[in-house]
Amino acid sequence: VQLVESGGGLVQSGGSLRLSCAASGSLLSIYNRAWYRQAPGKQRELVAAISSGGTTNYGDSVKGRFTISGDNAKNTMYLQMNSLEPEDTAVYYCNAYEVQGRTDYWGKGTLVTVSS
Repeated sequence: VQLVESGGGLVQSGGSLRLSCAASGSLLSIYNRAWYRQAPGKQRELVAAISSGGTTNYGDSVKGRFTISGDNAKNTMYLQMNSLEPEDTAVYYCNAYEVQGRTDYWGKGTLVTVSS
């Protein structure tokens, strides 16, 4: 599966963005999927995840502000980000994990910058 993120950009603190992850080559919904982010000088961290069965979980720092979802008809995953803070500034990566093959697939990332 190939993954392409979009929707990043510059936003003021308190604003919102919606990231998209478009998949090709395979149905995205059969994978466990997630959004990760990596800020400068920091390790990549899990932001939000959704299983193939639809169960979601979120990193503590984004709970109540971010929502992960998918559109099977468009073979696309989304991350709705509200009440953005400067600490959310990072490159956001789309991930799909194939459980049976124990294989990770990654997009190239999209940059989100939140100004104070």
